[in-house]
Amino acid sequence: MKPRITMITLAVDDLNRAAAFYRDGLGLPTQGIVGTEFEHGAVAFFDLQAGLKLALWARRDLAHDTGLATAAPSSPDFALAHNVAGRGEVDAVMAEAARAGASIVKQPGETFYGGYAGYFRDPDGHLWEIAWNPDLIPND
Repeated sequence: MKPRITMITLAVDDLNRAAAFYRDGLGLPTQGIVGTEFEHGAVAFFDLQAGLKLALWARRDLAHDTGLATAAPSSPDFALAHNVAGRGEVDAVMAEAARAGASIVKQPGETFYGGYAGYFRDPDGHLWEIAWNPDLIPND
């Protein structure tokens, strides 16, 4: 398989609340919720970086589409990582997330690999790591 990850979809309990968190709270660009004319089709897409989008889809609708039963998310099973250019940016993003309604899981601090990172959960319990890694500094 040639890796072509183009979409990360997060199941959410309240699509409007989740869209507001990512759009208004974290400032991610979006056209808003689309597909409301379709049963089980309402979704919000967010541009992350070239060729990669974040999708928010109601948990019940994702369960319907997959044929799987709904279940509560388990935060330690999966984490999204957002690498930043410096330690101060870690603190700034964590503060922004907290103001937007995220719960801080782990305050930023030194890491075993010589970086600096912290964790938060979005309003639906999805785990995000905000990290500065001296070996993975973003080009932008």
